[in-house]
Amino acid sequence: MNANRIAILGAGNIGIAIAEGLLASGAYQPDNLILTRRNTRHLEGLAARGLTVISDNLAAARGAHTILLTVQPGQAREVIREILPALQAGDKSLVSVVTGLSLKDMAALTGPGVHLFRAMPNTAIAIRESMTCVSATEESRARVQPVLDMFECVGRALLIEDELMASATVLAACGVAFALRYMRASSQGGTEIGFHAEEAQLIAAQTVKGAAALLLETGHHPEYEIDKVTTPMGCTIAGLNEMEHQGFSSSLIRGITTSHRKIYKISESQ
Repeated sequence: MNANRIAILGAGNIGIAIAEGLLASGAYQPDNLILTRRNTRHLEGLAARGLTVISDNLAAARGAHTILLTVQPGQAREVIREILPALQAGDKSLVSVVTGLSLKDMAALTGPGVHLFRAMPNTAIAIRESMTCVSATEESRARVQPVLDMFECVGRALLIEDELMASATVLAACGVAFALRYMRASSQGGTEIGFHAEEAQLIAAQTVKGAAALLLETGHHPEYEIDKVTTPMGCTIAGLNEMEHQGFSSSLIRGITTSHRKIYKISESQ
């Protein structure tokens, strides 16, 4: 079996985004990818590009070395039980991107002998700019590098402890929405001070992209770069101070911690 062959089970928005990102990276060819969905009509475009598209999860799992579980949380346990014969029959890696499904939960369903991983990418995976956090069982850590390499094809990947996966979900996955909401507000402010909406959006988006690149490339603390553009009695510090007076940083931190509490409530209800 091709060691690069990947089955993406339950290819909805995130599963399709992963497939698109892997293809765009050039590291995976269409015949490396198998996608499943109950209604395969939604995957006709990918099938036309040479990807294998089927509705049989067990057949997909049998035909792949790495299995990505991208179904809804309420379906995850049922699907793992469905593909159990494939997991127990071969040297497989099961990677779950399902929110709230811990490695301990997965191990209880699969039994021993299956390499288990969790991954939390975000939607920027489709353009190969995801931040993906990965965790592994102790027995699977020797096999984690191929999983990290796969997600490095579509952005950045970081190995973390499984206990931090809920936090990773908030910071990296929910974080996309938080960042976009900032850019929306920035664009609206830009329109108020004279730019057309599309011009303001371009300026805001490229500015955020550049700011992020500064931190990623240099490793500097944000305040180091902020200090470069704040001059005494200048317009930058005036704007920053007004934002802080209005609760900019505290509201963002409270939003992150509120999302984190919500994840635990969702997990407890499953």
